[in-house]
Amino acid sequence: MALWKPDPTFYPSPRDAAAGPPEKLAYVAAFDRAAAEPDAIAVLDVDPDSASYGDVVGWSELPGLGDELHHFGWNACSSALCPGSPHPHVERRYLIVPGLRSSDIHVLDTKDDPLKPQLVKTITAAELAGRAGYSRPHTVHCGPEGLYVTALGGADGAEGPGGIALLDHTSFEVLGRWEVDRGPQFFAYDAWWHIAHDVLVSSEWGTPSMIEDGVVGELLLGREYGHSLHFWDLRKRKHVQTVDLGDQHQMVLELRPAHDPTKQYGFAGVVVNVEDLSASVWLWHRDGDAWAATKVIIIPAEPADAADLPPVIAPFGAVPPLVTDIDLSVDDQWLYVSCWGTGELKRYDVSDPFHPVEAGSVRIGGIVDRAPHPAEPGLPLAGGPQMVEVSRDGRRVYVTNSLYGAWDDQFYPDGVGAWMAKLDSTPEGFTFDERFFPHGDAFRGRRPHQTRLQGGDASSDSYCYP
Repeated sequence: MALWKPDPTFYPSPRDAAAGPPEKLAYVAAFDRAAAEPDAIAVLDVDPDSASYGDVVGWSELPGLGDELHHFGWNACSSALCPGSPHPHVERRYLIVPGLRSSDIHVLDTKDDPLKPQLVKTITAAELAGRAGYSRPHTVHCGPEGLYVTALGGADGAEGPGGIALLDHTSFEVLGRWEVDRGPQFFAYDAWWHIAHDVLVSSEWGTPSMIEDGVVGELLLGREYGHSLHFWDLRKRKHVQTVDLGDQHQMVLELRPAHDPTKQYGFAGVVVNVEDLSASVWLWHRDGDAWAATKVIIIPAEPADAADLPPVIAPFGAVPPLVTDIDLSVDDQWLYVSCWGTGELKRYDVSDPFHPVEAGSVRIGGIVDRAPHPAEPGLPLAGGPQMVEVSRDGRRVYVTNSLYGAWDDQFYPDGVGAWMAKLDSTPEGFTFDERFFPHGDAFRGRRPHQTRLQGGDASSDSYCYP
């Protein structure tokens, strides 16, 4: 009789995950803004001992046009070991890849040939709408009971409410809408949890029409984008509390809860404060029997000549940082903050989460600076650090430069380009790896967005044991 064992890339605790073997491959979503060529998953060699290190070594195109691949994830991860809803015999095998514009969700199998993921199923927009009532799938998290897919829009052209669709781990069928009682929640974006405490947290961007063609100045200055965090009972699937960060804090996006399952805090990135164009990071935490949020990081805008700025921000005479992604190392010590507008990636020591200490910064790209990569100092770069992914052991940090097609075109109207970089991170600092700089034609005319690492990464897994 065969002895069943859990997938070796599932780890009971953050400590075990950090001690696991380093990744050898990275999977990157690459999309064609013109929708003339299919979007693809690019496979990159991230093994520094390999002759093809830093190269695109695999390429899997999707069948349609205009998906705009966005925040994809694994079908299963370390949460499968949780005692409340164990699924120890699923495998981290499939990439679940949503199309933000098409509303289709693609399932790609990496097991037989990790260099060429094979499309095995497409969940159509009609199935997502018919069974869950949602459109515009945005983010995928592997969790208890199945796959949680956040979606920005409603079905049949409805603007909302957005929310969470639940997919089966194995068949990938849409089981239905996750929420039983959503309370006042309407906008959606990201969702994650304190899995051992039966708490889910969600954030807010806007409805499809509010994001379709980029930032709408009237909506932004009218403070009409999302500005709240929502807290839920994960088991009862019921809304518990809204924490409003203040309507000047527009677009509450990425959520990064502590990996230590005994802790009940996490970080949320806010794109812009309309009063001064600063960006911020907030800490959510328990306050007695309720939830609270405290602003713990403020990143100011940088003055600039209006002539050097794209029309969308020229009247302000400044470059907003535009914090559009954050990532927390698995040991909960380092928080990485992407400032896509200024072209800066910051690192903070968050050992004391209420008092982050800046512990390093690098510049690459940027609306005004166009800072080059040290591997090619004569090549000015557009875009900036956007999606950021950290290896399980915290030593390697990967960034890509494209945010979202419509935003790319607004903030970098002369072209955002295509590049990816890797940084080495140690307690003493973090620096660019000059051997790793796929760019330009490496992505075959597509724009690279999110990265997933083989065997898991800092934003893919939840752990149930301290």
